[in-house]
Amino acid sequence: MNTLEKEYEEIHPKIYAFFYAKTANRETAQDLCHDTFYEACKSIASFNGQSTLSTWIFAIANNILKKYYRKSKYQQSLIQKLATIPEADIRSIEELAEIHEDTRKLLHHISKLDDYARELVLLRIYGELSFMEIAELLGKSETYTRVTFHRLKLKIQKEMELTI
Repeated sequence: MNTLEKEYEEIHPKIYAFFYAKTANRETAQDLCHDTFYEACKSIASFNGQSTLSTWIFAIANNILKKYYRKSKYQQSLIQKLATIPEADIRSIEELAEIHEDTRKLLHHISKLDDYARELVLLRIYGELSFMEIAELLGKSETYTRVTFHRLKLKIQKEMELTI
């Protein structure tokens, strides 16, 4: 098994979660995952090792998502999509349990953040990237990214406590 295959096994669930959080659609998230790893395989020769392979793949995922938004002219907010999950997407009790009320509330609060903050939180929570990797992707310092995430986390926790 080569490095890319090992990385695929480890990062695929994180990439899928990232796309699902952004699109609220299983099929779209799967398609975007497929496109991401296809591009990664196609472009592996251009990987120069200046970042981790995981960060490089997330950068590809981010670009794939931007292309998806441009192509489909899809600019609705995350909460509007989550609020209208069709019953056809809920196929079993287990899948229904996945859409837990706390998760919906969390995603609602995340969706109210500005673009940069939302991206930072989603990359940290769903992408499970390190602060260094996120800082590299977003063009900020690691310290700035770490402090901003901490402040956003406290803000979201406070808002969630107020809505209980």
